[in-house]
Amino acid sequence: SPPSPLGHTGATAALLILSAGAACCAAWAARTPSLRLALRLLAASIAGVAAVLGSPVGCAGSVMVLLCSLAAARLRNRAPGIIGLAAAAVLVTGVSLALADDSLPEGLTAPLEGSVGHHRVVLWKDALSLAEREPAMGVGPGRFGDVSPVAADDLVTDGKPHSATLQQASEQGFVGVALLAAVFCWLLHALWRSPGSTQVVLSAGASLTALTAVAAVGNALSVTTVTTGAGLLAGIATARPLATGLHGEDAVAQPE
Repeated sequence: SPPSPLGHTGATAALLILSAGAACCAAWAARTPSLRLALRLLAASIAGVAAVLGSPVGCAGSVMVLLCSLAAARLRNRAPGIIGLAAAAVLVTGVSLALADDSLPEGLTAPLEGSVGHHRVVLWKDALSLAEREPAMGVGPGRFGDVSPVAADDLVTDGKPHSATLQQASEQGFVGVALLAAVFCWLLHALWRSPGSTQVVLSAGASLTALTAVAAVGNALSVTTVTTGAGLLAGIATARPLATGLHGEDAVAQPE
């Protein structure tokens, strides 16, 4: 990837998207209209910062999170929103896998390959071939750079296939992919069962889904700062609100 403030364009985009999601969650939790507006302007300014930093993915992702957060105002039932977010994540992941497998129509392959980069697609194909060679357990955690012929011949590669799904498939096989999918499903279930407001839940869900899309075509999840931020945002969205005072404790202790 080209240089960026964190050394990885995907990681920069992911952090910007998570920041926008946190601002949107805070906006819905704000008690006054003026503070809510200020926090939404903060989320919009994060998209502007992404554009200034030269991160079109971060800019588009931040705008998408803000729009989803605003659209959540009309929803009272979070289930359709969460289903939509899950479908979006599956779609992006499926397209990346189909691109690696040359399963897409010719009219779609060329523009998609041009947008993600030919070299990255070559890495994906190599990762897929390794996964097919060792389907159960993969070639071993962290060994893609050592085993991959493409990565071995590239002097500037970081030893990763730049796709969380394909990295798990090539290095840890079906077991790794199943665990990665289980984490995402658990996250969606936790958001669905969260005691927080639907608007906060869907704002966080939109941000985490955008992160999933970035991770499907990049190595954002390999950066500790990104995974820590994702965990923090998920924790905020799924945490139980603190009771304030005796009245609040009674309200929690005696459900309606």
